[in-house]
Amino acid sequence: MSAPLMQPEDQKMKINNHHHYPSRRSPVIAGNMVAASQPLAVQAGLQMYHKGGNAVDAALATAIMLTLVEPTGCGLGSDAFAIIWDGTQLHGLNASGRSPSGWTYERFEKRGGIPFRGWESVTVPGAVGGWAEISRKFGKLPFETLFEAAIKYASDGFAVSPVIAHLWARGGAELKDQPGFAQNFLQHGTAPSAGALYRNPYLAKTYERIAETKGRAFYEGDLADRIEGFAIQHDAALRVSDLANFKPEWCGTLKNNFDDFDLHEIPPNGQGIAALIALGILRHTPIRDLDADDPMALHFQIEAMKLALRDAEYYVADLDYMTPVTPSHLLNDEYHLERAKLIDPNKATDFKAGAPKVGGTVYLSTADENGMMVSFIQSNYAGFGSGVCVPETGIHLQNRGAGFSMDRMSPNVVGPSKKPFHTIIPAFLMQGNDPLMSYGVMGGPMQAQGHVQMALRAQLWKQDPQMAIDAPRWRVTTGVEVACETSMDPNILERLEEMGHRVVLEAPDNAFGFGGAQLILKTENGLYMGGSESRKDGYVGGI
Repeated sequence: MSAPLMQPEDQKMKINNHHHYPSRRSPVIAGNMVAASQPLAVQAGLQMYHKGGNAVDAALATAIMLTLVEPTGCGLGSDAFAIIWDGTQLHGLNASGRSPSGWTYERFEKRGGIPFRGWESVTVPGAVGGWAEISRKFGKLPFETLFEAAIKYASDGFAVSPVIAHLWARGGAELKDQPGFAQNFLQHGTAPSAGALYRNPYLAKTYERIAETKGRAFYEGDLADRIEGFAIQHDAALRVSDLANFKPEWCGTLKNNFDDFDLHEIPPNGQGIAALIALGILRHTPIRDLDADDPMALHFQIEAMKLALRDAEYYVADLDYMTPVTPSHLLNDEYHLERAKLIDPNKATDFKAGAPKVGGTVYLSTADENGMMVSFIQSNYAGFGSGVCVPETGIHLQNRGAGFSMDRMSPNVVGPSKKPFHTIIPAFLMQGNDPLMSYGVMGGPMQAQGHVQMALRAQLWKQDPQMAIDAPRWRVTTGVEVACETSMDPNILERLEEMGHRVVLEAPDNAFGFGGAQLILKTENGLYMGGSESRKDGYVGGI
């Protein structure tokens, strides 16, 4: 580890830092745990432990339920990624789909670019295939058992929770004219309000078909035929052949270290490498000498994140197309040292970082008494994804195609049978060969930034999982602009502005841009301590 390159003029400035933040929640401690963003989904996961299942069974039952109760963030048309500690080894799964084989550059050039919504933003959904593969490799319970709670609540109805009701109304106003959307999500002409009962019997039947065929019906059976038929009806390119060619990939993880812990991320086509780059840059700064809420600590993180996001935007793509710059080049410590030299300790710098759009995602984490831990994320990208819903199936499809570029020189340029740049990323912390924390922070461009913030708060500054989650967050946007939560200490905001950061405060009703975190930390006595996002509807459950 290199010595710090720079010392800020005001490095010794301290603020009143008691590490107490507004929240009604305390961390939960238990031997088996589920942390997710919706209570019924957490309960579905806990039921798997009562049935003799493990952390993988709990994670999958939770993920399946979330496609019903949090459709604003995910659905059967989602992609998914997972990092799994099986008790002795770490595994990484990429269950993201490719573009339809009919997607050529010329197709979109004629259409004036890649649309953000609608059929022409839909790539092959990978979540269902990912569920089946994870269950096959690591699950204890029958695949069908994982769907029982979701089938029941889809048939009988569930009460919509408050945050999701707000997002539902917002998404409904934008997407009501997309094919099949109103029939599926605006059943009474409007979005359901908080506490309203929502039923989706078509989705219940689709769950049953997926369960009994272990996902095959979705990719090469009757459900695949329905997806293709609706695509043809709307002159879209997706075909059964595209679906049938989908295969989840056990891709391993990439890692970078900071002092005594390693952060693990899924390799590209996802943005997780941005968190690793930022952490590597921060290794060469004086951040260790600062408190968690010292404005200088935020300054170094913000500047490192801007540098990392610029690289991710420019280089990250489907791994088969990342040339000549590869992940190993981006994770080289000498490169991080050179990037760290660009940080002015006293002034914000415009590194021309990108400003991706805020997305809609769900993240969950589970852990069991035998040592298995799961970090799992699935997403439709933007809230409700493309807005396209396949009639009489309950399937709503992602808009991951919007992640491609129309720049012919970009490795992420749109093309046939290619994986787009992905924002969703699970995270995992290790200490040598020992698991430390399974965690994630859903929410478009917030995710890599949230991973860095949570890792440092939990490990460098030793905050408990709930405290780390409750702390006010920041988010790099563009240039020297940084979005901050209104709950952030005014003294911190003033100091950031003095250093040249253009601070933009986001009101509580815009706080979804700061993501949704779930953290499960392994304690020294072998139990787990979990925290759940206080900005969302979820919680941590343990037995």
